[in-house]
Amino acid sequence: MVNLDVRDSVPDWSAYEQPKAPEGAPNVVYVVLDDVGFGAMSCYGGPIETPNIDRLAEQGLRYSQWHTTALCSPTRSALLTGRNHTTNGMACISEAAIGFPNANSHIPPECATLAEVLVERGWSTAITGKWHLCPEDEMNLASTRRSWPLGRGFERFYGFLGAETSQWYPDLVHDNHPVEQPATPAEGYHFGVDITDKAIQYFDDVKAIAPERPVFLYYAPGCAHAPHQAPKEWIDRYRGRFDAGYEAMREEILARQKELGLVPANTELPALNPIGTPETRTGPGGEPFPALDFTRPWAELSADERRLFARMAEAYAGFLSHCDDQVGRLMAYLEDIDQLDNTIFVVVSDNGASGEGGPNGSVNENKFFNNVADDIDDNMAMIDKIGGIETYGHYPNGWAMAFNAPFKMWKRYSFNGGTCDPCIVSWPAGIASRGEVRSQYHHAIDIVPTVLDCIGVEMPGSVRGHVQVPLQGVSMRYSFDAPTVPSARTTQFYSMLGTRGIWHQGWKAVTTHPAISGWSNYGQDTWELYHTDEDRSEIRDLAQQEPQRLTELIGLWFYEAGVNQALPLDDRSALEILSTPRPQLTPPRNRYTYRPGGSEVPEAVAVNIRNRSYAIGALVDVPGREASGVLFAHGGRFGGHALFVRDNRLHYVYNFLGTDHQLITAGEELPVGEKLILAAAFDKDGEVTPGVATGILSLYHGDHKVGEGRIKTQPGRFTLAGEGLNIGRDSGEAVTDHYPGTAPWAFTGATLHRVAVDVSGEPYIDLETEAQAMLARE
Repeated sequence: MVNLDVRDSVPDWSAYEQPKAPEGAPNVVYVVLDDVGFGAMSCYGGPIETPNIDRLAEQGLRYSQWHTTALCSPTRSALLTGRNHTTNGMACISEAAIGFPNANSHIPPECATLAEVLVERGWSTAITGKWHLCPEDEMNLASTRRSWPLGRGFERFYGFLGAETSQWYPDLVHDNHPVEQPATPAEGYHFGVDITDKAIQYFDDVKAIAPERPVFLYYAPGCAHAPHQAPKEWIDRYRGRFDAGYEAMREEILARQKELGLVPANTELPALNPIGTPETRTGPGGEPFPALDFTRPWAELSADERRLFARMAEAYAGFLSHCDDQVGRLMAYLEDIDQLDNTIFVVVSDNGASGEGGPNGSVNENKFFNNVADDIDDNMAMIDKIGGIETYGHYPNGWAMAFNAPFKMWKRYSFNGGTCDPCIVSWPAGIASRGEVRSQYHHAIDIVPTVLDCIGVEMPGSVRGHVQVPLQGVSMRYSFDAPTVPSARTTQFYSMLGTRGIWHQGWKAVTTHPAISGWSNYGQDTWELYHTDEDRSEIRDLAQQEPQRLTELIGLWFYEAGVNQALPLDDRSALEILSTPRPQLTPPRNRYTYRPGGSEVPEAVAVNIRNRSYAIGALVDVPGREASGVLFAHGGRFGGHALFVRDNRLHYVYNFLGTDHQLITAGEELPVGEKLILAAAFDKDGEVTPGVATGILSLYHGDHKVGEGRIKTQPGRFTLAGEGLNIGRDSGEAVTDHYPGTAPWAFTGATLHRVAVDVSGEPYIDLETEAQAMLARE
């Protein structure tokens, strides 16, 4: 009521009050692990010790038939929205958008996230760790932030936007801007510790002011996605534990799973290579079987190979145990503030263990994204450095078969090895059952409805003015205290990188089409049929015995694909998919200009030099003989190139996938003067293999050539995510150890005005001419 005198007026604050959650509302913590298979953790019968996650399992429930989409971004979109991945536009990872409704990497606003719902109902929302739900064309500072965490309902964010990052030198973003890591590995830095510090801080920031306000924390460590990196003492805990090999380990895991009641007693292990090998199978048009998607029998390995493969497994195990220790730190904090019992913990993996290491494993997983095979001798030379800063490692896919036991295949596949994953729900204040197993069939889309059911919040019909697509998931809460009640989910479809599957009332039809094989010809796919209620490992194909049921399930897959806009299917190679042209704020150009002092430029929006001629020119003032440091750097230790000054000479290095450091040094010292151009120019004259360009790299002072050498260049990215382009320094991991000084190897002793990169294909002299013209205009 408003009158002339404030004394006679009554204020009304109702329109401005902050939303408040119901009294006693629980906190919600998602722990979203990465590439952790069904048979990896100790509470799922695995060999890897996870005592803190085990404790959550003992306080709550483990689900033995909980499923994912078989890949990172798609599952994460389902976990946060309650809708299927293709409905969310996430048919593949966000870096692999292809411009169709099912695969544009833009979660529509009509599919609101759980954070967008809860933040309007009184929950504080925060994320630490991996996001991977932002289209690549928006992962930069010139873009909109609509798909960043703060644009999708989270109030705080500390982590990385893309698919993966180094645990030692992460690609960090704080809220809406990139930041440098707070310490170095030599000072004890590890990403998993860093994000846990931030998670505790965010919780404490809220509880110190409003203890009754609940928090929704999305805690998403990089573990156990490649690179498998952890403190050496954690890796060494597993020394010798994997020496018997992955086939023996599968048997041990299955035996423990039966004892724990996680699988039926009649469960058997599938063959080591259940869908073929390059020697036994080709595509319908004679296309080769994917070279990486088979497993070498342990008995056929040499002694050195066994030692190498075992060490790679030790690194993975140490990484996961170290991550579990960080989860324990978060639990200890919540227990200390008397919040653990009233916190709903949901612990899941976003897909099965990964086969991206191929049959031989890798010390640089980026080779996979460049279609370059690993060399066993190169890997063996790095055995003592696996898990440290000098490797970007991944185990061989025999370990994926073990850590996915008792299932077949791995991440990317619609078999259970890709889709059936750990799921633990713990809420001591709300779940009476303790330490039990639930076998009802569920999927990642069921988590949002479950959380909303537990906290008493209905999914609104409209969020931020957008009418919502109805939730496609169902609540799992009915199963909390009802172990024998039939599953509330009756149907679930799968589609990933050319593989397909459909589950309906205990039966599953699935294709044997290899993922990212390039085979196409989907009409010729072989469909298999399994009664998964009795055959969890999908080894007894009943297609011949039940042809009518198989036909009906295939028809149901096409119906579900239509409902979920799942077409077109895409089974092209990783290099082809990742190289698909995508929209940019500005179209590609022939000349890019960068200045020192700015933030790192992500590779997706930086100048693209792949398989083409290019020239890099730095405009500098050199007053004397003290110039030193990085002029230009793009990429990092595991692939990249850089132009720098050391010992008063110009140097250029092209680091080919971390294995071939192609260094070229000027034969003359730097001249002294103003407005000098120091340059490197690559003239492509052929290809070693498709996409791997070769040619002469020349160094220049102005138009005077001072050095040259032959190099080869990568066909694909320097990294899948992170390690972008820097001017006047090299942040994160250095492209080369040849830099002078220490991180960030800044250019000093002279003035760097700007760097131009020309990809027009014209001779280098045009860069010199253009630079002179620019100077004349200034």
